[in-house]
Amino acid sequence: MPQTPLSICLLRLSALGDVTHVVPLVRTLQEAWPDVALTWVIGRGEHRLLEGLPGVAFVEYDKKSGFAGMRALRAQLLERVDGGRFDALLQLQVAARANLLSAFVPATRRIGYDRSRSKDLHGLFVNERIPDRPGIHVLDAIGSFCEPLGLKQTQVRWDLPVPDAAREWADAQWIEDGRPTLLISPCSSHALRNWRADRYAAVADHAAARGWRIVLCGGRSQLERDTTNAILGAMKAPALDLVGKDTLKQLPALLERADLVMTPDSGPMHIANAMGVKVLGLHAASNPARSGPYSDRRYCADRYDDAARKYLGKPAAELRWGTKIEHESVMDLVTVDDAIAAFERYVADHSE
Repeated sequence: MPQTPLSICLLRLSALGDVTHVVPLVRTLQEAWPDVALTWVIGRGEHRLLEGLPGVAFVEYDKKSGFAGMRALRAQLLERVDGGRFDALLQLQVAARANLLSAFVPATRRIGYDRSRSKDLHGLFVNERIPDRPGIHVLDAIGSFCEPLGLKQTQVRWDLPVPDAAREWADAQWIEDGRPTLLISPCSSHALRNWRADRYAAVADHAAARGWRIVLCGGRSQLERDTTNAILGAMKAPALDLVGKDTLKQLPALLERADLVMTPDSGPMHIANAMGVKVLGLHAASNPARSGPYSDRRYCADRYDDAARKYLGKPAAELRWGTKIEHESVMDLVTVDDAIAAFERYVADHSE
């Protein structure tokens, strides 16, 4: 076993899907070193999702607080770590703000991404790098941050902290009557990854005709409300509208009740996967092999290669790993028939 560090700081502020990918790394560190003091610098909403994660002290950073917030963060961290420095900082985010923020974290070893994944002067803020392995999922890249510490992430375990009260709330939203549930979370925080409302409605009506319950969930933004209203207006079958009604602590419990979750590349996609739920992922703007549902991508509707050929003039295999194709109307490449075929693959695999 490598020498046990006494303290490790993880820096990953956002987003919901990405912080979900960090949890297996936390589990790996805790399994190897049960007594290590873990501090995680995180965004406010992301903290609400993961609050209660055992063995982790969270320190929130408000992106709007600027340099004053960075100095305040450093003061907080100095109070938390013995000797004034963490044994290691895992700098898990390459955005410019996160890179600058990392300079305010007192740490001896500063572990960052390999050069191929670096951007925004990331290399200036780290003194060690993870191995360069192109072609792997985001979660596996994050998991490799334990390797400079002498570990290897050999299993992926989430066990997200879901309070009993959250599950009680989710259980109260509909009565189990033997029907399977298709839960639709229609919006990503990246608008160009979102699908058209009438297409969601067509797939939902197909599932309803097959005897499925349809539930919609999402946040409180105007985009999500407008999208949901458009889906409901285009549907012939009834649906349960829970958009804007759950909290971030209740969301994992709600997703857990579904049999299948239909969503674009989004936080709910990765939270649902972490809760053990199958995902009908809608992909054209992003590569499901890199950022799709980690555990099972059999039920994804994948038009990423078509998008690469149409918008970038080359097949996906020739693109730099991680290339986003967030062009206007790129998601129109994913057809209703694509999503229905993915739904039917799930039905065929899970029929009694």
